[in-house]
Amino acid sequence: MAWAARVKSILVYSMGEVIGDGLIKLPFIAGLRASYPDARITWAAAKGETVYAGPLKAVVAGYIDEILTQGPTGEAAGDILPWVKPFGGRRFDLVIDTQENLRRSLVARRAGRRYVGKPSKGWPEAVTERLAVLLARATDGQGTPRPLVLTNPDALAAAQILLPFGPDYVGFAPGAGGQEKRWPLERYLSLAIQTQQAGRTPVFFFGPDEATEAKAARLAVPDALFPEADRKDVLTHVKGPLLVIALASRLSAAVANDAGPGHMLAAGGAPLLSLQKDRRKAVKFRPAARALEVLIAEDYGQDMAALPLEVAAAALNRLLEQRS
Repeated sequence: MAWAARVKSILVYSMGEVIGDGLIKLPFIAGLRASYPDARITWAAAKGETVYAGPLKAVVAGYIDEILTQGPTGEAAGDILPWVKPFGGRRFDLVIDTQENLRRSLVARRAGRRYVGKPSKGWPEAVTERLAVLLARATDGQGTPRPLVLTNPDALAAAQILLPFGPDYVGFAPGAGGQEKRWPLERYLSLAIQTQQAGRTPVFFFGPDEATEAKAARLAVPDALFPEADRKDVLTHVKGPLLVIALASRLSAAVANDAGPGHMLAAGGAPLLSLQKDRRKAVKFRPAARALEVLIAEDYGQDMAALPLEVAAAALNRLLEQRS
């Protein structure tokens, strides 16, 4: 790819990322690295904060070479002045602008020999699709988002120990930041029992504040696995998003609410059944799963409890049939 060989340095320009943003963007990052394997990729978080320098640092190792959070980055109004040198005066062969503020975009343009940003038309609603458009424009139509493959050897080893080859694993992440986004726990447990009766092994993912729910799951599905909690002395420094993403690669499918764990499971490559409360958020913040089924509660009623168990079971079976 002659066009890729000419690009030695890339700046990806964003305002910064909290955990949800960072997880949604991982397939874009993986696709960018695949398209430009030899380029130095710098990530500019204009507001100074990004999970790629924190909780997801080990996840993007090998994909992002540098995090840029300081210096004139377009966040300050004065950065647009002609005598201000954005990004310390550095120039990049390619600048990919993921944000939409015109003033900041003018600053980012000055740093690139080639600039790719929001097109004048054809801008999708979904964040994942917007990133796919930018990636295609930055690679002459050749690049596409793809599942991120972890390079951290300890994370890969932990996943293999905790979920060894052999069983057919299906993941369940019943938690969410707000109760209104949670499908009832008893429905998750019923779905897990159905999964077990079909010869598959349920794997539960619970956060540190969900001990009560985890206890109920252990009682209802005693043969299920809880790899995050039951790891004992297995590479205990591998934790959080890094561990969940590693474990996701071992799953035949997963079910999750509109919350961080769902995006982690999608980032790790698990085919995902995403249970969403309302259509607007389901479209805009759709998980970047390589295989995805989305069910929206408002199609059936006013809250998450309106989403029928049998509908979720059918959607999960469709994902599993695709995998087999």
